[in-house]
Formats: sequence, C-alpha cells, structure tokens
Amino acid sequence: MGPQRAIFMARTPKNIAIIGSGLVGSLLAIYLRKKGHKVTVFDRRADIRTVEFSGRSINLAMSNRGWTALEKVGLDSEIRRLALPLDKRAMHLKDSPVYFQNYGKEGEAIWSISRGVLNRRMIDLAEREGSVFHFGEKVWDIDLPEARIYTGATEKGHWKEHGFDIIFGCDGAFSRVRHKMQRRSRFDYSQDFINVGYKELSIPANPDGSHKLDPNSFHIWPRGGFMLIAMPNLDGSFTCTLFMPFEGNISFESIDGKARAKDFFMEHFPDVGNEIENLTRDFFENPTSSMVTIKCFPWTYWDKAVLVGDSAHAVLPFYGQGMNAGFEDIHVLDGLMEAHGDRWDLIFEQYQNLRKPNADAIAELSYRNFMEMSSDTADPRFLLQKKIEKHFAAKHPDLWEPVYSRVTFSDRPYAEALALGDAQQEIMREIMELPDIEGQWDSDLVNRRMLALIQAKGLGG
Repeated sequence: MGPQRAIFMARTPKNIAIIGSGLVGSLLAIYLRKKGHKVTVFDRRADIRTVEFSGRSINLAMSNRGWTALEKVGLDSEIRRLALPLDKRAMHLKDSPVYFQNYGKEGEAIWSISRGVLNRRMIDLAEREGSVFHFGEKVWDIDLPEARIYTGATEKGHWKEHGFDIIFGCDGAFSRVRHKMQRRSRFDYSQDFINVGYKELSIPANPDGSHKLDPNSFHIWPRGGFMLIAMPNLDGSFTCTLFMPFEGNISFESIDGKARAKDFFMEHFPDVGNEIENLTRDFFENPTSSMVTIKCFPWTYWDKAVLVGDSAHAVLPFYGQGMNAGFEDIHVLDGLMEAHGDRWDLIFEQYQNLRKPNADAIAELSYRNFMEMSSDTADPRFLLQKKIEKHFAAKHPDLWEPVYSRVTFSDRPYAEALALGDAQQEIMREIMELPDIEGQWDSDLVNRRMLALIQAKGLGG
C-alpha cells in the first residue's frame, strides 16, 4: 500500500447507487465506502472477472492524476505492480531507424496497464471495502427527483424498483443516467465522432517471455492518415491499436481479405514483419470500434444524481487522459465532500463548475494530440520545432514547460495546460518564420528571440 492520506467519514452516511462497474465506478465505490456510505453498483454487463476481455481495449496510460487519486485511498503501490513504466516514445518512421523521445524529466514516466486486468482488480478491491455489485442487471429507467432506479431482464418485462439517496452515473459515453438527464429543459449535449476507428491487435512475447520491442517505450508508427501504436504488458506481449479511417483508399473497409491485410502490414509496418500472421488474425477476429467526444452540462440533478467520468465528458484516447480525468473527478469530489459535509447540493454544484472547463480543455488537447501523433510526427518542420522547444527548455526549464508534461506529470488544471499550449504555439509560429531557422535553430539569436516573446506574453516562472 502507498502512503494513504486521511479519508474523513461522512457526517450522515447515505444509501448510494453507482451505475457502471468500470474503472471510474469501482474507484468511486472504494472512496464512498471509506467514507461510510452504503454502496450498490449496477452493471448491465456480466462480471468482467468471469469473461474473456472483448478485444476492444486500448491499453491505459496511468499518469500523475490517476496515481494521485489511487494514493488517496492507499492503492497506488498495489496497482503499480500491475503496470510497466514508459519513459519515452519510440518512433517507427518508414525507411528510418527507430528513434526515441523522452516524455519528461529524469524519472517521469507514464505507466502501461491492461484495462481488463485493472478493472478486475478494482472490482475486487471495491468488494473488499464492502460494495455490493449487481451484474447483468440493466437499468431501464431512473426517477431522478426520487433517486429511484428500475432494473429488469428486458425493457418490456418486469422491472424491480430500487430506492436510494443519491445516484452516481459512471456508465460511460452512452450513459443511461445522462440520457435521462437530457430530457431536462436547458440541458446542453453534443457528441462528435471522428472518421477514424480503431482495432485492437497484439504482438505476443518471445518464447522466453521477453518483449519483442523495447518494454519501456510507447511505440508509434505514424503514417499520415493512419497509425499503429503498441504498449507493453507484464507477460511480455504488446497490446497494439491500429487507428485508421473507416472508409477510403487506405481504410478498414478497403482491407477486405487476408492477402490484402498481409500486404498492408508488410508495406506500412515492415519492422514488425515477423508478426504479420498475428496482426492479420487479430485484424479479422477483433471488432472495429468508433471514437467519440461527448460534452454536456449540467452534470448534476439537484442533490440526487451526478455524472462522473466518460458519462460527463468522453474524450478521444490520444492524450491517454480518459481514465486519469475520471479518477481526478473522484478526487475532486472527495475534497468537496470533506469541505461541505452533508451539503450535497453545494458539493455537486462546485464539482461541475470546477470540472467542466477542464473536461472541455482535455477534449481539445486530445483532439490536437490525435493530429500530432498521426500526421505531424512525420513532418520535418514539426520535428524541428520540437527540437527547438526541447533545446530551449533544457536551457530554461523554469520558462518553458512542455504542454504534455503539464498535462501528464502534474495535477495542474487541464485548462491551464491548454492556455499554455496556445501561448507557446504563438511563440513558435514566429520562431519558425525566422530566416534560415533550419541552420540556426540552436543559435543565440533564436534563444534571445524566444526569451523576448516569453517576457512579452508574461509566461514562465
């Protein structure tokens, strides 16, 4: 166990329902049980601990925000044993050797962890704390003013009524709780799909159990309109994800047979050519999934119901912050519970007002990182800009913090990171227009110009 910080007991224990047994729902159950609340978790799916995982996963990247939430309830050390630290990107460009980009400062890393492995463990831990789980019990309707839910085997069959004091919606991007809240007057809602889907693939371990690629790197094969990523697992395998348009010249639709799939992998990812059979098998066995950004407001209904995690703010996976943002929701909620006791109306109001701007910010940052990972990382001008930024940051670490570091290796608000990134991009736009920037990228002239622009914008320490 990590160094657990104090969890203050609730003044008045409540009877609470959590809809959704995913990562956010199970961690929230642990937090609420530690405060003395009665917690019942409902999930329409079967118990994930009893079924094979579905092949729809992108390995998780646990970073500071997630670890902070786990540390508060003393679970960080236990969960760290399920993960591998990744301190750098491994960039696999075509016709070039693999090169590595460190993520942050010495000792800074994201942690690769299997979603299925983590979810199973979190449910175990929530049950250990006394949470009660009802699997295979779908919520068909919710009476928000009375905090009642109605479950049953089918929509037309007999429903069972369950009464609670509070309902937490942790049921994902297509939340039943949010759907009910959407019927309120003046409820804002939007969903935006990108035209890129994803498919889970795999690279097995070597016969001796070792990894076939560097085990402490996040591997990326950027190919313009599509890309492959790979993240290591403890058993020596890699969980890979292919991101590609649904339709078009190079797309999931266009790869309509095993021969075409083999040609595709060999042409675009030749450095994993020995894995063509595995990649091809997975390509046709695993489903193609879509990705959506969801925004809504408000996130609460009186003091009776509240949305947490993806049900409030689903984001694209390209910053690795979906789970981390959901865990941070819980950490913020916990602090407000400790500050305001039984004032659940005030807790919920402050929670949504604090988190909504940051949820919108990480949604924007995630979309931008998608563009960067898929296209920009193969652009020489982009790579030169990043080299200039890295060179300057090494000389002036108090004046130039990479946005990725602000998001991933700190607990500062996402909205601050977005504003910082916008300001830095304005500076770099001017720098990249300097004459002969390719030849004088590390010159004193560039250094002095960047210092002047930073001072003019009031950035830095």
